[in-house]
Amino acid sequence: MSSTSSKIKVLIVEDEIILSQDISLRLKNFGYEVVGIADSAFQAINILRAVRDVDIILMDIMIRGEKDGIELAEMINKSYDIPLIFLTSHADVKLVKRAKEVNPCAYLLKPFNDRQMAIAIELALVNFSQKAPEKDLLKEYKFSKNENEVLKIKDSLFLKKNHRFERVLLNEIQFLQAENNYTTIHTKLDDFLYSMVLKKLEIKLPVDRFLRVHRSYIVNIQAVQGFEGNMLFIKDHKIPVSKSHQQKVFKLFRTI
Repeated sequence: MSSTSSKIKVLIVEDEIILSQDISLRLKNFGYEVVGIADSAFQAINILRAVRDVDIILMDIMIRGEKDGIELAEMINKSYDIPLIFLTSHADVKLVKRAKEVNPCAYLLKPFNDRQMAIAIELALVNFSQKAPEKDLLKEYKFSKNENEVLKIKDSLFLKKNHRFERVLLNEIQFLQAENNYTTIHTKLDDFLYSMVLKKLEIKLPVDRFLRVHRSYIVNIQAVQGFEGNMLFIKDHKIPVSKSHQQKVFKLFRTI
């Protein structure tokens, strides 16, 4: 994987050592980065304070210490903005009711397999990006390898490649190029191809950082290194500016 895209960073909160190591190994096999394993609320908060950019938390409800996973989730919701997946072998009504109150993005019932874990992670990221906590915590979900999924979370796009999400910082995106019903997202060192029209991707991008310059091109304003005639230069690429966009585009670049 290139340095322009980042492995999704996962924190595991689980007090059963064998299980936590098994989860860690599975996540690494999926291509995710495990930033830490905690067995208590105290340890989890210390890891969150030390590690930047945790993307998702897999958390057992029953953990060591005075606070259980639901109480820890309340603390995380107050101080951090991170999607949560609850892991538990308990599915009683009272526990599920308490769990719903802290707005988890997914719920994984033990024992689970690789397929179920993959579903939970994808579901959690989708729900979090749509600001839609999971209500039916015990529902069985079908797996969908939708390679057209694009998620905007904080300062990144989560883009699909090899059937999993990779995190790409917005400032790492150079430009987007459309060809018929396909769009390529060009980042500093990698490309992501989507069978999606450019307009659908355009709505995911902040308008103060990205600019439509042609019916087939959107550029990251900060990535433009120069211009000449009706062309913008981004590294070795020449990006055409259409007549309908020239006045707006070149007025902007002459003032920055």
